[in-house]
Amino acid sequence: MTQPDDTNSALTARARSIRLLALDVDGVLTDGRLRYASQPQHDGDKVFHVRDGLGLKLIMQAGIDVALITGRISPAVDRRAQELGIRHVVQGRDDKLVVLKALMAEQGFEAGNVCYCGDDLPDLGAIMHAGVGATVADAPDYIRQRADIVTRAHGGHGAVRELCEWLLTARGAWQAIIRAHEQP
Repeated sequence: MTQPDDTNSALTARARSIRLLALDVDGVLTDGRLRYASQPQHDGDKVFHVRDGLGLKLIMQAGIDVALITGRISPAVDRRAQELGIRHVVQGRDDKLVVLKALMAEQGFEAGNVCYCGDDLPDLGAIMHAGVGATVADAPDYIRQRADIVTRAHGGHGAVRELCEWLLTARGAWQAIIRAHEQP
């Protein structure tokens, strides 16, 4: 179990091979709480962190594909994915490992090319199968103990951004991104 900014050369080397970042949604991109309106047709609100979104855009610009794999079905997830340009969105599936393996086969990725971040039992198989398995600070102990990376931030509070920055740093790209944004 490593924090994203810890020095671990073997894990950093594995991170350089990542070509797909696959994420759970509830509890990772959101804080895991569900807000329901009084109208029964309303599916519940989701709140996304803006810095996670920029991190995902930067990851995609660096050539890492992004996928969302979630057990719930929500138009808010489709909308956020569309805003960010995320092509791979699978909703309504609790069998995350099955979905991840199918996506890997479709895209020609090996386990070592994948980083998966989840926060609960349906994510555990995917976390352990991926070349880099990640979770968020507020995941249960048994998830954190089995992940390669545990963010300092809680789900929905910049954890994905932290993971994106770590992956970009491992690739040697993060400092160049910072320098590009320092220019007038």
